[in-house]
Amino acid sequence: MATRALLYRRPAEPATLLVKHCSQVFAIRLRRHRRARRYTLRIHPTDREAILTMPPRGTLAEAKDFAQLHGGWIAARLGRLPKAAPFQSGTIVPLRGVPHRLVHRAGERGTVWTETRDSGEKILCVAGGYDHMDRRVHDFLKREARKDLHKASLAYAAELGVRVKRVSIRDQSSRWGSCTSAGSLSYSWRLILAPPYVLDYLAAHEVAHLVEMNHSARFWRIVDRICVHVERAKRWLDTHGNDLHRYGVED
Repeated sequence: MATRALLYRRPAEPATLLVKHCSQVFAIRLRRHRRARRYTLRIHPTDREAILTMPPRGTLAEAKDFAQLHGGWIAARLGRLPKAAPFQSGTIVPLRGVPHRLVHRAGERGTVWTETRDSGEKILCVAGGYDHMDRRVHDFLKREARKDLHKASLAYAAELGVRVKRVSIRDQSSRWGSCTSAGSLSYSWRLILAPPYVLDYLAAHEVAHLVEMNHSARFWRIVDRICVHVERAKRWLDTHGNDLHRYGVED
């Protein structure tokens, strides 16, 4: 847990350190973890930053040396992140895999809704003050994600004869979904941006864990039996999954 990890931070220890590579300077976020046995680096695609995990007895000097040694890797990985697409007027955002242009409708009632222009262009209309546009689009997409994932999860649970206790929506950066043995499922709201067969596959994947809490051959046989889109969805996520983390993020 994050609260436990913070117990290992020394009072005078900074939260970030700077790494210079060529003409660029990167702020690296430091994180101590009680189970870490070595220094590791990862890129957070949503926050668009590098995170350095330190073991409990690691030193700041060692962390600086480790980060500096991997300055080229940090620069390359951050440089490969897709360009951010904030939720503002004119931005094109995929909804269930279909591109929609965000349009601000200040004088109209409502919150967020879809329309199709005479040209055939799909648009996502956002009412209210412009300052609230980002929050309203985020809320709309999370509601749609929860609706679709809840429906898909219950359908697969009924097929497998298992019970889903709760479906929650988060902004997970390291995984698209998770499952507990108690029946609680958690998904990334960004799955609503992907084609429906991708969201459908992730629901099947997590519900199958209620039968097999592992990734054994039996687990994959269950997923293959209830979902016909497994390989197609995996290929899509491998190719386009990282792109989903750029939406709703400011440069």
